[in-house]
Amino acid sequence: MFQASPKFMSFEEFVAWYPDGEGRYELHRGGVIEMLPTGDHEEVTAFTTGELFVEIRRLQLPYIIPRTYLVKPADEDTGYQPDILILDKAALENEPRWKKSSTIEQGESIKLAVEVVSTNWGTDYGRKVTDYEQMGIPEYWIVDFKGLGAKRYIGSPKQPTLSVYQLVENEYQVQQFRGNDRVISDTFPELTLTAAQIFSAEL
Repeated sequence: MFQASPKFMSFEEFVAWYPDGEGRYELHRGGVIEMLPTGDHEEVTAFTTGELFVEIRRLQLPYIIPRTYLVKPADEDTGYQPDILILDKAALENEPRWKKSSTIEQGESIKLAVEVVSTNWGTDYGRKVTDYEQMGIPEYWIVDFKGLGAKRYIGSPKQPTLSVYQLVENEYQVQQFRGNDRVISDTFPELTLTAAQIFSAEL
């Protein structure tokens, strides 16, 4: 779930305003959005984060999963906070806002962004796909564990679907996974998770 604030903010105003340790917020074209996730959403997010962290440790990859961060598309009063963000630690040296405000502006710093769908699914499938593609984020997952997205995104009949967008020649190509399909990821090619395991948040 989400709740909008009527006050318009620039990105700089949003960063200065952002309350420390009190909820999660995004800035959408100058409008402040309070993210209000459900318990099911948090279980799926926590499970997926844990499994990806285990894979990072197993392969000793130079990646981090930050707790607090913002992703800023170019030339927009916008700042997103994906449910999971995996960063290339070495690339953070080239991020001018990282040290001061945990903000990522360059797609090459991001290995994977994950959105777990709630009632604001239109943003996940719409604006964020476009913005992440333009930033050059190489891989983006939409975990629609309740099948909430429109039929044009997840097919008919609607069912839980994990969409993996991968950047190919600067454009996203999407693969979708359901049920016992093993999730295919360029970032984690040895991952053995199925879509059903992620949706149920259990192995």
